Amino acid sequence: MKQYIINAPNLQSLPKRLNGFMVIVICWVMWGYLLYPIITVINWLRGDYNVINEMRWFGGYKSLLDLLEIYVGTLAILGAVWIVWILLRKLRCQRILPAAGKCVTDDELSAFYHVSTEHIYHFRDQQNVTVFFDSNGKIVDLK
Repeated sequence: MKQYIINAPNLQSLPKRLNGFMVIVICWVMWGYLLYPIITVINWLRGDYNVINEMRWFGGYKSLLDLLEIYVGTLAILGAVWIVWILLRKLRCQRILPAAGKCVTDDELSAFYHVSTEHIYHFRDQQNVTVFFDSNGKIVDLK
């Protein structure tokens, strides 16, 4: 399996590391923002009535319903963006290269690299192969 660069973060460039850090910070801020109403309700159930006083101060129950509408809208937009992102990634990964289905025969391989077919058969079974090139990049010898 191909090792992804995320398994070797020291290979990432500095801008990619900074972008990754910013994404992490944004995700944690959104997580806290989305959990804030739940924490508020838990505090209210425990007997902290500062929320009721704030609700009266900022316009009462009607204002709370307006805020709840904004909150649900934000969650719906985030969910829709997340689903679209998943679908786009799914569609992007389904691409098949046209050349991937084409198989190259041993004769075509030997003609392209100017190597005999016997060399190809022999070195295919070897564990290590050393290839020597000339100054023009042509294969000179195989060992």
